[in-house]
Amino acid sequence: MKKSFYILGFLSFFTLGIGAMFEFLSWPYRGIIVFVGFLFLNFGLIPAYFYQKYQQEQTKLKDQTLN
Repeated sequence: MKKSFYILGFLSFFTLGIGAMFEFLSWPYRGIIVFVGFLFLNFGLIPAYFYQKYQQEQTKLKDQTLN
């Protein structure tokens, strides 16, 4: 899970960085690239982060119940 989280984070911020570069240089397709970067961020990275935190909390609660 952690590896996919890091890969998704890299893809999100790499795409946003490339989109920002295209925006500064006024190259075509800059809006689409930035939009895809925000899609990766909003529908991939943020839910994966909260799911990872949820799993950690569930494991923590399970460990406390066993003791």
